[in-house]
Amino acid sequence: MVDLTTITGQDRDMPTRWGMTVPLGGVPLAEHAAVFAALTDAGFTDLWSSEVAGADAFTPLTLAAAWQPRARLGTAITPVFTRGPALLAMTAAALAETAPGRFQLGIGASSPVVVGDWNAAEFTRPFARSRDMLQFLRAALAGEVVDREFETFRVRRFRLERPPATPPAVLLAALRPGMLRLAASAADGVILNWLAATDVPRALAEAKSDRPDFDVVARIFVCPTEDAGYARTVGRRMIAAYLTVPAYAEFHRWLGRGPALDAMWTAWAAGDRRGALAAIPDEVVDELIVHGSPEQCRAQVARYAAAGVDVPVMALVPTPELEQGGAATLAGLIPRLGPA
Repeated sequence: MVDLTTITGQDRDMPTRWGMTVPLGGVPLAEHAAVFAALTDAGFTDLWSSEVAGADAFTPLTLAAAWQPRARLGTAITPVFTRGPALLAMTAAALAETAPGRFQLGIGASSPVVVGDWNAAEFTRPFARSRDMLQFLRAALAGEVVDREFETFRVRRFRLERPPATPPAVLLAALRPGMLRLAASAADGVILNWLAATDVPRALAEAKSDRPDFDVVARIFVCPTEDAGYARTVGRRMIAAYLTVPAYAEFHRWLGRGPALDAMWTAWAAGDRRGALAAIPDEVVDELIVHGSPEQCRAQVARYAAAGVDVPVMALVPTPELEQGGAATLAGLIPRLGPA
């Protein structure tokens, strides 16, 4: 197994940190102790959670903190609208106390569907809300009394009863220049999502930070199958579901994919879902969804590190092999995806 601690910043072929999104599909949370152990043994240093409509962001990481004390933990992301400021600070503080020095809190605006349709909250002024929550969390997690009128909410004399001895770093999910610059100026790192390895330099040109501890995290969708037709079919569905969200659509226009995706957006807006899927070019799917043999996937993920990502975090996309083979196939797959 490669000793990741010996890899210097000059060797960008393999990152010093290597992450996986948890929980893994098809495995009950109660059975994830073996999954976490297998990931760590395979060289994965980080376990990151997401929060959409499956598990919440914190429960899987709480289990990982107890079951796998070597792993670093992070949320990518926790929405800034779906919890009140104090509750988000308390939840983050509890996990930081459970896993001292190993937890990073990733926050982000999320989307109108997640925030409004599913959580009955008002999705307004996402940039301002993200900025205000970032400022509040940094003060609250440091143990300060917060009594302030923020632009998007008011907090009256709140102080954590159990401020963590090691406050977690707070990272901000960012797409376009305004949020990327906010991450660089006010957060401890930036979380990138839904971009190709070739897009990373464009994003990091906006998220410039001279702090050596500023982390660049990227969530990367990985479909480990050599059936390119299957991977592209699944990838088209994912792209249509995500990149029709206004924030992601604008992000990809900014990245220069407008001409390639205009037909998809036009068909989607007209209610033609089948036409929207058919309009997505193979090359766009291949840029945004990593697929191929496990070894090919690992090499493609390493390209993100070469482009400037400190923590590439895989998000496994289900494949027929995984669904048919179950736990045994997953156990054999994990070492082949890891950096060992």
